[in-house]
Amino acid sequence: MQIAVTTLDNTEAGEIELPDALFGASPRADVMARVVHWQLARRRAGTHKAKGMSEVSGTTRKPYRQKGTGRARQGSLRAPQFRTGGVVHGPLPRSHAYQLPKKVRRLGLISALSQKLAEGKLVVLEAATSEPKTRELRGRLAALGWHSCLVIDREVHAGFLRASRNLAGIDVLPTIGANVYDILNHELLVITRAGVAGLQERLA
Repeated sequence: MQIAVTTLDNTEAGEIELPDALFGASPRADVMARVVHWQLARRRAGTHKAKGMSEVSGTTRKPYRQKGTGRARQGSLRAPQFRTGGVVHGPLPRSHAYQLPKKVRRLGLISALSQKLAEGKLVVLEAATSEPKTRELRGRLAALGWHSCLVIDREVHAGFLRASRNLAGIDVLPTIGANVYDILNHELLVITRAGVAGLQERLA
Protein backbone atom coordinates (compact mmCIF):
# COMPACT_ATOMS: atom_id res chain seq x y z
CA MET A 1 0.00 0.00 0.00
CA GLN A 2 1.36 3.39 -1.04
CA ILE A 3 1.28 6.17 1.53
CA ALA A 4 2.58 9.72 1.39
CA VAL A 5 5.67 10.66 3.37
CA THR A 6 5.81 13.98 5.19
CA THR A 7 8.44 15.98 7.05
CA LEU A 8 8.38 17.85 10.33
CA ASP A 9 8.11 21.06 8.31
CA ASN A 10 4.81 19.81 6.84
CA THR A 11 6.16 19.28 3.32
CA GLU A 12 5.80 16.22 1.11
CA ALA A 13 8.76 13.88 0.75
CA GLY A 14 7.51 11.33 -1.76
CA GLU A 15 5.78 8.04 -1.06
CA ILE A 16 6.58 4.71 0.56
CA GLU A 17 5.25 1.20 0.06
CA LEU A 18 3.92 -0.26 3.31
CA PRO A 19 3.97 -4.08 3.37
CA ASP A 20 0.49 -5.58 3.55
CA ALA A 21 1.77 -8.32 5.84
CA LEU A 22 2.37 -5.73 8.57
CA PHE A 23 -0.10 -2.94 7.83
CA GLY A 24 -2.88 -4.64 5.83
CA ALA A 25 -4.00 -7.38 8.21
CA SER A 26 -7.44 -7.59 9.77
CA PRO A 27 -7.12 -6.15 13.30
CA ARG A 28 -7.80 -8.70 16.04
CA ALA A 29 -9.20 -6.90 19.08
CA ASP A 30 -9.06 -10.08 21.17
CA VAL A 31 -5.37 -10.62 20.45
CA MET A 32 -4.52 -6.99 21.16
CA ALA A 33 -6.38 -7.24 24.48
CA ARG A 34 -4.35 -10.32 25.40
CA VAL A 35 -1.08 -8.59 24.58
CA VAL A 36 -2.01 -5.44 26.52
CA HIS A 37 -2.98 -7.53 29.56
CA TRP A 38 0.35 -9.37 29.31
CA GLN A 39 2.28 -6.08 29.09
CA LEU A 40 0.52 -4.50 32.06
CA ALA A 41 0.99 -7.66 34.12
CA ARG A 42 4.74 -7.55 33.47
CA ARG A 43 4.86 -3.89 34.52
CA ARG A 44 3.32 -4.54 37.95
CA ALA A 45 5.81 -4.19 40.77
CA GLY A 46 4.24 -6.96 42.84
CA THR A 47 5.46 -5.37 46.09
CA HIS A 48 2.08 -5.52 47.87
CA LYS A 49 2.37 -6.99 51.37
CA ALA A 50 0.14 -7.49 54.40
CA LYS A 51 1.36 -8.76 57.77
CA GLY A 52 0.09 -12.10 58.95
CA MET A 53 -0.60 -13.23 62.48
CA SER A 54 3.03 -14.18 63.08
CA GLU A 55 4.34 -10.80 61.86
CA VAL A 56 2.21 -8.19 63.63
CA SER A 57 3.42 -6.58 66.83
CA GLY A 58 1.77 -7.80 70.02
CA THR A 59 1.94 -10.05 73.03
CA THR A 60 2.02 -13.82 72.86
CA ARG A 61 0.15 -14.15 76.16
CA LYS A 62 -3.27 -15.74 76.19
CA PRO A 63 -5.82 -12.88 76.66
CA TYR A 64 -7.80 -14.64 79.40
CA ARG A 65 -8.30 -18.14 80.76
CA GLN A 66 -9.87 -20.81 78.61
CA LYS A 67 -12.97 -21.56 80.67
CA GLY A 68 -15.32 -19.92 83.10
CA THR A 69 -15.60 -16.43 81.61
CA GLY A 70 -18.65 -17.00 79.41
CA ARG A 71 -16.80 -15.57 76.45
CA ALA A 72 -15.44 -17.29 73.35
CA ARG A 73 -12.07 -18.91 73.81
CA GLN A 74 -9.10 -16.89 72.55
CA GLY A 75 -5.46 -17.84 72.22
CA SER A 76 -3.85 -14.62 71.01
CA LEU A 77 -4.55 -10.92 70.60
CA ARG A 78 -2.75 -11.13 67.24
CA ALA A 79 -5.55 -13.23 65.77
CA PRO A 80 -7.33 -11.68 62.75
CA GLN A 81 -10.60 -11.01 64.58
CA PHE A 82 -8.92 -8.38 66.77
CA ARG A 83 -8.31 -4.82 65.67
CA THR A 84 -4.52 -5.14 65.90
CA GLY A 85 -4.43 -8.69 64.55
CA GLY A 86 -2.87 -10.03 61.39
CA VAL A 87 -4.47 -10.40 57.97
CA VAL A 88 -5.68 -13.81 56.82
CA HIS A 89 -4.42 -14.85 53.38
CA GLY A 90 -3.16 -11.33 52.69
CA PRO A 91 -1.13 -10.34 49.60
CA LEU A 92 2.53 -11.28 49.44
CA PRO A 93 5.32 -9.98 47.17
CA ARG A 94 5.24 -11.89 43.88
CA SER A 95 5.70 -11.50 40.16
CA HIS A 96 2.56 -11.04 38.06
CA ALA A 97 4.38 -11.83 34.81
CA TYR A 98 3.36 -14.80 32.72
CA GLN A 99 4.35 -16.28 29.37
CA LEU A 100 2.65 -15.31 26.12
CA PRO A 101 3.58 -17.06 22.84
CA LYS A 102 5.72 -15.08 20.41
CA LYS A 103 3.21 -15.65 17.62
CA VAL A 104 0.46 -14.01 19.69
CA ARG A 105 2.68 -11.03 20.53
CA ARG A 106 3.65 -10.63 16.87
CA LEU A 107 0.03 -10.83 15.72
CA GLY A 108 -0.96 -8.27 18.35
CA LEU A 109 1.64 -5.78 17.11
CA ILE A 110 0.63 -6.33 13.48
CA SER A 111 -3.03 -5.84 14.45
CA ALA A 112 -2.23 -2.55 16.20
CA LEU A 113 -0.26 -1.26 13.19
CA SER A 114 -3.01 -2.31 10.79
CA GLN A 115 -5.72 -0.71 12.92
CA LYS A 116 -3.93 2.64 13.00
CA LEU A 117 -3.58 2.59 9.22
CA ALA A 118 -7.22 1.57 8.73
CA GLU A 119 -8.34 4.44 10.98
CA GLY A 120 -6.21 6.93 9.05
CA LYS A 121 -4.12 7.65 12.11
CA LEU A 122 -0.75 6.49 10.79
CA VAL A 123 1.79 8.94 9.39
CA VAL A 124 5.12 8.12 7.77
CA LEU A 125 7.81 10.70 8.54
CA GLU A 126 10.91 11.26 6.46
CA ALA A 127 13.11 11.57 9.55
CA ALA A 128 12.64 12.38 13.23
CA THR A 129 15.55 14.73 13.84
CA SER A 130 15.53 18.00 15.68
CA GLU A 131 17.64 20.40 17.65
CA PRO A 132 17.43 19.69 21.39
CA LYS A 133 15.02 22.62 21.86
CA THR A 134 11.60 21.80 23.30
CA ARG A 135 10.02 25.10 22.27
CA GLU A 136 11.05 24.64 18.65
CA LEU A 137 9.75 21.09 18.43
CA ARG A 138 6.51 22.03 20.19
CA GLY A 139 5.84 24.65 17.53
CA ARG A 140 6.53 22.24 14.68
CA LEU A 141 4.27 19.56 16.12
CA ALA A 142 1.51 22.10 16.86
CA ALA A 143 1.64 23.23 13.22
CA LEU A 144 1.12 19.61 12.17
CA GLY A 145 -1.72 19.18 14.68
CA TRP A 146 0.05 16.39 16.54
CA HIS A 147 -0.88 16.53 20.22
CA SER A 148 -0.92 12.84 21.17
CA CYS A 149 1.47 10.80 19.08
CA LEU A 150 3.96 7.98 19.33
CA VAL A 151 7.05 8.33 17.14
CA ILE A 152 8.84 5.11 16.15
CA ASP A 153 12.29 5.24 14.59
CA ARG A 154 14.93 2.61 13.97
CA GLU A 155 17.32 4.50 16.24
CA VAL A 156 16.03 7.44 18.25
CA HIS A 157 17.77 10.72 17.44
CA ALA A 158 19.33 12.14 20.61
CA GLY A 159 18.29 15.73 19.87
CA PHE A 160 14.72 14.75 19.02
CA LEU A 161 14.45 12.66 22.18
CA ARG A 162 15.77 15.46 24.36
CA ALA A 163 13.42 18.01 22.80
CA SER A 164 10.35 15.78 23.07
CA ARG A 165 10.75 14.21 26.50
CA ASN A 166 9.15 17.21 28.25
CA LEU A 167 6.16 17.38 25.87
CA ALA A 168 2.97 15.87 27.25
CA GLY A 169 1.43 13.24 24.98
CA ILE A 170 4.55 12.86 22.82
CA ASP A 171 6.59 9.67 23.18
CA VAL A 172 9.49 8.29 21.15
CA LEU A 173 10.49 4.63 20.85
CA PRO A 174 13.00 2.63 18.81
CA THR A 175 11.58 -0.14 16.62
CA ILE A 176 12.80 -2.77 19.07
CA GLY A 177 10.60 -1.14 21.75
CA ALA A 178 7.43 -0.75 19.65
CA ASN A 179 4.55 -2.34 21.54
CA VAL A 180 0.78 -2.70 21.38
CA TYR A 181 -0.04 -0.77 24.56
CA ASP A 182 1.83 2.42 23.59
CA ILE A 183 0.53 2.32 20.02
CA LEU A 184 -3.09 2.08 21.16
CA ASN A 185 -2.54 4.59 23.96
CA HIS A 186 -1.73 7.41 21.51
CA GLU A 187 -4.10 8.99 19.04
CA LEU A 188 -1.55 9.16 16.22
CA LEU A 189 1.18 6.72 15.22
CA VAL A 190 4.18 8.29 13.46
CA ILE A 191 6.80 6.01 11.88
CA THR A 192 9.90 7.18 10.08
CA ARG A 193 11.17 5.65 6.83
CA ALA A 194 13.93 3.94 8.76
CA GLY A 195 11.36 2.83 11.34
CA VAL A 196 9.29 1.05 8.67
CA ALA A 197 12.38 -0.85 7.54
CA GLY A 198 13.21 -1.67 11.15
CA LEU A 199 9.71 -3.04 11.79
CA GLN A 200 9.97 -5.18 8.66
CA GLU A 201 13.19 -6.69 9.94
CA ARG A 202 11.80 -7.25 13.40
CA LEU A 203 8.53 -8.85 12.26
CA ALA A 204 9.87 -10.72 9.25
